[in-house]
Formats: sequence, C-alpha cells, structure tokens
Amino acid sequence: MTTAKKIEQIVSEIPADFVFTYRDLGLTAEDSANVIKKLNRLAESGVISKLSKGRYFKPKKSIFGALNPSVEEVVKDLLERNGNIIGYLTNYSVYSQLGLTSQIPNIIVIGSNTKRSKTRRGNTEIRFVLQRNEITKANIYLLQLLDVTKSIKSIPDSSIDKSCARLLVLLTELSERQTTTLIRLALLYPPRVIALLGAMLQQIGCKSDLNVLRNRLNPISLYNYGISQTVLFFSQQWKIK
Repeated sequence: MTTAKKIEQIVSEIPADFVFTYRDLGLTAEDSANVIKKLNRLAESGVISKLSKGRYFKPKKSIFGALNPSVEEVVKDLLERNGNIIGYLTNYSVYSQLGLTSQIPNIIVIGSNTKRSKTRRGNTEIRFVLQRNEITKANIYLLQLLDVTKSIKSIPDSSIDKSCARLLVLLTELSERQTTTLIRLALLYPPRVIALLGAMLQQIGCKSDLNVLRNRLNPISLYNYGISQTVLFFSQQWKIK
C-alpha cells in the first residue's frame, strides 16, 4: 500500500471532532514531508479541515453545516502534555459553563504556570493568564472560581450584582474540604480577590477560619467593586465599596 493510501485509510478511521497532527498518524519520520503534503491536499479537497498550521480535524456535520471542534480539542496540547496537566480553561472559556453569562466569545483563555503570549488557532484567539498556584486536576475548578472572582467586573452580558449572586450559589455547593483548599489557593491572588472571597464566604456561613484571608489584607485598603449591599451583606467588613 502506498503512503498516500495509508494516510487516507488512517484518516478515515479518525473520529470526527478529533484534532490531530501528522505525528498522530503513526507513520515513520521519513514519511513526514509526504504526510504533510497529503494532509494539506485532503484539507483542500474538504475531506478534513485545517485548524491551524499543522493541525487538522474531521468536522462533525449538522443541519447547519460543518461544526468546529470543541474548545477542549482545539487547545488540548496546551492543557496536557505527556500525561501531565499544564493548563486549564478559565474566564471566557467557563463563564457560560458556570452560569454567569449566555454569551460565548470567540476567545479561549488558559491558566498556565508560565507566561505565554496570546496566539490564534483558526479564527479563535487564545489568551493565557498566569497562575501562581500549582495546577492539578483536583484544583482546576477551584482555580476557575478564583479567576472568575478576579475578573468579575468584566463578565459579558452580566451585572456585578448578578455575577456576585451566582458566585455565592457556586460557593455554597463546595464541600468543606474544597472550601479549605479554595482559601489556601486564594492567598496567591491579589488582595481585592481575597477580600471579595472573604466577604462571600462569610455570607454563606463558611466554617473555615476566614482570618487566614483577613490577615492578608491591608487594614486601610479599600476595594472598589460597586456590589450592592443587598447582594453582598458583609462588604463593609471587608472594605469593599
């Protein structure tokens, strides 16, 4: 069987929505140039689609036409490498998932332990936010909550009061162990995030020692959010305006 036929057969067995590169086809390194040429031809003919340089996928079909791959597929190499978690989806990428907005911007945001410049894949812009805490599978959701707290004033199609009210609900759903971990992770966030988290945790009757958060704050600093006291009862105790 020729290399071209091998490629066609392998591609035919790749599931729709799966993003792949020539390395995923399992052919020899000597064939790489031919593989890339063949994949580009398949993309030109519409058998597969090209996501970005060297990345391809077989689009799912719907009554509205071909669909783009899921967000997780588009950036999977930026989230995990050799079985190790190196990043996580956050901010714009999870606002809708967390029930904070119905808008889904064409932007993917990834939390990472290393500074990275923004990039693009197809029509999608990928941004990175620096995460100072270690990223583990167990703490990704908690880091997402903290990131959302940090960016609460810029959630699209939502007011600060609506966003705060939704975060209060999400915090009540955490276990005591998760809340304890959340407080520990928050210590590496800016003071304004620590203050807002402290006020929200106090409001939901958190049993953990909130002095851990309070002691990280400058007693004369004020944090301007514009959240109504009818939504955030203990805002003044945490110097939130």
